[in-house]
Amino acid sequence: MGISLGPNQYGKAEVRLVTVRRDGPVHHLRDLTVSTALRGDLAATHLTGDNTAVLTTDAQKNTVYAFAKQQDIGEIEDFALRLGRHFVATQEAITGARVTIAEHAWDRIPVDGVPHDHAFSSSGGESRTTTVTVHADRAWVVSGVDGLTVLKSGGSEFHSFPRDEYTTLAETDDRILATAVTARWRYDGNPAATDVDWAKNHQEIRRTLLQAFATKHSLSLQQTLYTMGEAVLLARPEVAEVRLSLPNKHHFLVDLSPFGLENHNEVFYAADRPYGLIEGTAVRDEAEEPGPAWTDAVL
Repeated sequence: MGISLGPNQYGKAEVRLVTVRRDGPVHHLRDLTVSTALRGDLAATHLTGDNTAVLTTDAQKNTVYAFAKQQDIGEIEDFALRLGRHFVATQEAITGARVTIAEHAWDRIPVDGVPHDHAFSSSGGESRTTTVTVHADRAWVVSGVDGLTVLKSGGSEFHSFPRDEYTTLAETDDRILATAVTARWRYDGNPAATDVDWAKNHQEIRRTLLQAFATKHSLSLQQTLYTMGEAVLLARPEVAEVRLSLPNKHHFLVDLSPFGLENHNEVFYAADRPYGLIEGTAVRDEAEEPGPAWTDAVL
């Protein structure tokens, strides 16, 4: 029976990076979590412990910090592309790199109605994300958003589902629909070779997702998920595919009858777990194959 080394990669996970750019009295804050992973001719370190081709994960971490100092971070997609290309270009044994970044937003604290120059408050759990995969002169870019929490207090139903001996959920034609959106969108072709306005795209795709959630009369969270993904593809021709993960943040009607009160969809118990998890994809039929954009597969 033969045994061989399969696909592999290594890197530094979750490098916390905060930068402050000072333009006179006004400070600009960036807060990122950066993960790097390198791929290539790494059989020797796995099979014999020969580390001559292994750029240390500590060096990868230090590269993140040095790059943040040497040049303004800019858009997270561009920062990830610079890092990935650097590792592939400077390390002989490395043929591919994968860089994942999450940006955590901060808002300026208003003082007497004016945003403060250097005091900030966290904007909550939402973060902007990107995963860039570099191989030779190709790059695949997947951007997204995490923790985009949304709720609609009407325009949502759920009924006509099968019932078995374990089904207790009541059908409803009027419920609260709430979720925390994790969305990923894959750019078609080789977007790193074109002039993409990453920030505008993020803003417009986020707006499209929110608008689709708000306006679709929902018969299921699955239907809402597909509508959101479809709306992005219809609005943004540069996007090939949208993947969505929507946890159902359940709101259960409280039984007030023991107190002689009727509850007309006014008082709810918000349960954080267990929760339904709805996941799905909307894909443009003519889109290019995703290659390694979504997976850790080694080219």
